[in-house]
Amino acid sequence: MSIGTSSRPDPRLSLLRIFEMNIGFFGLQFSFGLQQANMGPIYAYLGASEAMIPLLWLAGPVTGLVVQPLVGAMSDRTLSPLGRRTPYFLVGAVLCSLALLLMPHSSALWMAAGLLWMLDAGNNVTMEPYRAYVADRLAPDQRTVGFLTQSAFTGLAHTLSYLAPSLFAALVDRHLLGANGVPEIVRLAFVVGAVLSISSILYSMTRVPELPLTPGQRAAIAAAPLTWRGTLGEIRSAIAEMPRPMRQLALAMACQWYAMMVYWQYIAFALSRSLYGTSDASSDAFRDAALTAQRLGAVHNTVAFAAALLLIPVVRRLGARSVHAGCLAASGLAMTAIPSTASLPLLVALMAGIGLGWAGMMGNTYVMLADSIPPARNGIYMGIFNLFIVIPMLFENLTLPLLYRSVLGGDARNALVLAGILMLAGALATLFVDAGRRPDRNSTAN
Repeated sequence: MSIGTSSRPDPRLSLLRIFEMNIGFFGLQFSFGLQQANMGPIYAYLGASEAMIPLLWLAGPVTGLVVQPLVGAMSDRTLSPLGRRTPYFLVGAVLCSLALLLMPHSSALWMAAGLLWMLDAGNNVTMEPYRAYVADRLAPDQRTVGFLTQSAFTGLAHTLSYLAPSLFAALVDRHLLGANGVPEIVRLAFVVGAVLSISSILYSMTRVPELPLTPGQRAAIAAAPLTWRGTLGEIRSAIAEMPRPMRQLALAMACQWYAMMVYWQYIAFALSRSLYGTSDASSDAFRDAALTAQRLGAVHNTVAFAAALLLIPVVRRLGARSVHAGCLAASGLAMTAIPSTASLPLLVALMAGIGLGWAGMMGNTYVMLADSIPPARNGIYMGIFNLFIVIPMLFENLTLPLLYRSVLGGDARNALVLAGILMLAGALATLFVDAGRRPDRNSTAN
């Protein structure tokens, strides 16, 4: 029985309404961008060693592993006056806003780490129900526009969140610090994120509310209540019957997501050495390095936004597999070159490679996945595929502290080289996946 189906035709929405329904996703992704760009430096300001940084990022993969599948399934079967999805949007947005407001005022590492768990829990409570809301609300032939709009807002939100501290530096002295050593410009950026998190969700829910459930949908929910046994049994069955190409994707996904986690955690620390000649997190030079990393992050997110759209005809012509391998290779070469690049213009150019890799990770892997799984099991295999992301991230959080001094010499630049090598390995592994091949022109022409 399909809870999401209905005999009522979904009303068509104008392009403006599709934009308005995704404003909330913009606020959610602004929060993610602030986290990616600032948590490493914030931990350093509070006294964390570089080797500890991955352990302090455990919140993201652990909450993603547990919260997203659970909340996504729960929202399918929720009956409330506000709808199926809206209660989760609101709870998640409130948690995000509170965590963002408090984070820059953390007085100790344990407080910042705890608030990151709260922030990630809020983000993950919102994420899967929001994607389901777009599918629920749009007619089938409008869903491509809906999700592309969502992707565009993701790129825009990440770009602006990475730039936010630099923009505030035009108004406030960037060397002005709070009592805990966190720059005032970072605190102001988090305040903006907190306001956007709740206000953008409220705007979208007000402008484009959920459709009321039909009597048939209510009856289906009542007849198929969520149970632990049934959910776990279906997951076990799907894993046992996982298509071969999806299994093959696991190695490429492990390489690329381990690498990306290393990059997010250590780019500011690597630049502080290569550009500013310091590893002292309390120095003005380190704070300048953090700002530089954020500006470069805005560049690669802008490239990723444009590349995601420009790669569509390329993927149609060459196939997702070879294009994705090329994207990962470009990212890997860029990561290995960053530590030895002392020129800011060259670093900006290298961001094109990082952006291509990020665009491929957000798009090409899902094209290959869709080619390999049975349509009747799209939902559950998309959920399982999320494990291919969070498990490598979790593995990185637990293993890199063991390698940081013994293998990488306690130098963040070596961590970026490791990330680059793993990206190149991911590119190679992608070529062995039996999905996303170059389309057969003869078959497509018929």
